[in-house]
Amino acid sequence: MRSRNLWSPIMWLAMVCVFVSMSGLAAGQTVGIFGSVSGIVDDPQRRPIPQADITLRAQLSSWREQAQTDAGGKFLFTTVPAGEYVISAARQGFQTVEQRIIVRSGDVTSLALALPLGAVSETVHVTGTEGTINLKSVTTESLVTRDEIEHTPGALRSNSLDAVTQFVPGAYLVHDLLHIRGGHQVSWLVDGVPVPNTNISGNVGPQFDPKDIETIEIQRGGYSAEFGDRTYGVFNVVPRSGFERNREAEPLLDYGSFRETNDQFSLGDHGDRAAYYVSVNANRTDLGLETPVADTIHDRGTGVGGFGSWMYRATPTDQFRLVASVRADHYQIPNGPDEQAAGIDDHQRERDGFANFSWLHTIGSGAFVTVSPFYHYNRAAFDGGSNDPIITTDHRASRYVGGQAVLAVSRGQHNGRVGVYGFHQQDDVLFGLQSGASGAALNQTQVPTGHVEVVFAEDQFAATGRLTLNGGVRVTRFSGAITESAVSPRVGAAIRLPGCECAVRGSYGRYYQAPPLTTVSGALLDLAVDQGFGFLPLKGERDEQYEVGVAIPARGWAIDLDYFRTNARNFFDHDVIGNSNIFLPLTIDTARIRGWEATMRSPRGRRAQAHLAYAHQSVEGRGAVSGGLTSFEPPGGEFFFLDHDQRDTLTAGVDVALPAGTWLSGSIGYGSGFLEGDGPAHKPAHTIVSLQGSKPFGQRWTVIVTALNVGDTHFLLDESNTFGGTHFNSPRQVSAGIRYRFHY
Repeated sequence: MRSRNLWSPIMWLAMVCVFVSMSGLAAGQTVGIFGSVSGIVDDPQRRPIPQADITLRAQLSSWREQAQTDAGGKFLFTTVPAGEYVISAARQGFQTVEQRIIVRSGDVTSLALALPLGAVSETVHVTGTEGTINLKSVTTESLVTRDEIEHTPGALRSNSLDAVTQFVPGAYLVHDLLHIRGGHQVSWLVDGVPVPNTNISGNVGPQFDPKDIETIEIQRGGYSAEFGDRTYGVFNVVPRSGFERNREAEPLLDYGSFRETNDQFSLGDHGDRAAYYVSVNANRTDLGLETPVADTIHDRGTGVGGFGSWMYRATPTDQFRLVASVRADHYQIPNGPDEQAAGIDDHQRERDGFANFSWLHTIGSGAFVTVSPFYHYNRAAFDGGSNDPIITTDHRASRYVGGQAVLAVSRGQHNGRVGVYGFHQQDDVLFGLQSGASGAALNQTQVPTGHVEVVFAEDQFAATGRLTLNGGVRVTRFSGAITESAVSPRVGAAIRLPGCECAVRGSYGRYYQAPPLTTVSGALLDLAVDQGFGFLPLKGERDEQYEVGVAIPARGWAIDLDYFRTNARNFFDHDVIGNSNIFLPLTIDTARIRGWEATMRSPRGRRAQAHLAYAHQSVEGRGAVSGGLTSFEPPGGEFFFLDHDQRDTLTAGVDVALPAGTWLSGSIGYGSGFLEGDGPAHKPAHTIVSLQGSKPFGQRWTVIVTALNVGDTHFLLDESNTFGGTHFNSPRQVSAGIRYRFHY
């Protein structure tokens, strides 16, 4: 009864925020399914040109939209997927003007196009790229496109996250899991629709094959009220749709070191009103997970998957989108020589599948509503071998059923958005332990359930031509083993400076992450007590983040600098019960994550483009374990480094276009070293260089050759409580692939 009394006023507060936002007051900025492109077209005397033909076409596919300017020379495209585009304006008696732009979902890209006098057949290409840096946004973000993924060494592998780690400061893989800004948990979205997963480090396999990605928006701070349940990163994937194909199919075959393969077959087509894309993939390797010793022993990994996308425009105001994915992965847990001699044969099997369906309805010229039901299934199953001293069974399957509905309005100085989001979750959990010596066995099953409901409202308010204000609120209620509610305000401002046309931004936000449903009771709790542990109820993580930054577009270069500080309560991590290989989440009372970040991209020239990402950060905790698996040891009063602390991380890359359509790409990755034991010392610094080249043969064939870790530098990466306990980086890997495209 008390939780209902608390939730009722919170719901009323959220509904008030909805109505306030829709009445035109400033609320926040967002990352929805689509972005908008608006602008004005005028003549050399700055007079508006009515009835000019405006065409917006995708840089990497056949997607296009057309419109005409009104009597005031204005135009607006409201439902544009994130990515790179070329916009053109044409009118009889004037030259046609073309300009390349970058569209980000949830944002309005504003343009001013001036048409010179002349014949319409003449075309003027405007230099620069509008939207390379969003000078009106308070969000710290990176945008990676399909061609960048294809030119990044190793990024096309089915299990690769190089598309993230190569372009995002402070992002790295350690104990086979992605870390960004010092945390494990990130939010994955498809076309702006979340793929929920409340589990902490439960899976090492991917949710997406990079070969199916058209564009990925990676946000790491200054989030809108629409998203931000997981503070450390928001990854919005815009998948391939079929607009890049014309009844074309494409097999890709690849083979390399450690008998690695990353194969895919895909096909797609589009018409004026519909498009589809379908792919299947398979991969295998003898180097699946990071190894506990320098040698690679008992480390096979295999996977299969499928992906599909369907888009249909039923009417000029109604559009439908269906995206579905299934994946299965199997990993041998790597051994050292002693474990191999003892016949240790542990395995991890994972399954993942999701489907989301979105209906987009345009209302008038500046508003649209999206309704997106979704389903997600995720499973991780660890099985110990029969020769283990303690044979461990740890199976978890999670099911999520929910949806999201968003109303977006762009009117005058306001770009507002309100919506609801929620899901019901059910887990099936099996814990099993059997002693090889005594034969004593423990088996325990649980079926915990929980649900999350969210209401949010926000707006981006252009107070002046150089000042943009952002504000919003996100209200969350979680119910599982415990019931919690959180009100999370978000505010920020971006100021465009005169003269340099750069922008200074600042943001403040609070965030709430719902906890996993994991509980420990009965015989498993008795085992934990025997090992000197106990289990406290898990509470949600509550974060507070401050951030300031500056965005500098200069002669086509995009430079972004920022400083952030995240203060966390109930910081999520994980630990193991003795030697059982049962990993359970825990929360640390307090965490403090601070860092400086920088990204830089050169103009996309005809011959070369370069990029750089650098982060200097520290990841510290303080206090006792406040939830989950705990030894009840009295905490110290000082901050201590967490096991994924690395002070300096640098990645850089360059793509060079050579004659005859040949591409050569190189990347370098530097890390100053992760924590040594309990610290404060850190492991030695390390540097890895990788190369990739591709060459087309005719219109259909392309050969790709990749060499990862060219110098074959092999070193102890980290020591942490995950599979294997300690982890070495991967040695040199060389592979060659061939792609063939044909019509069907």
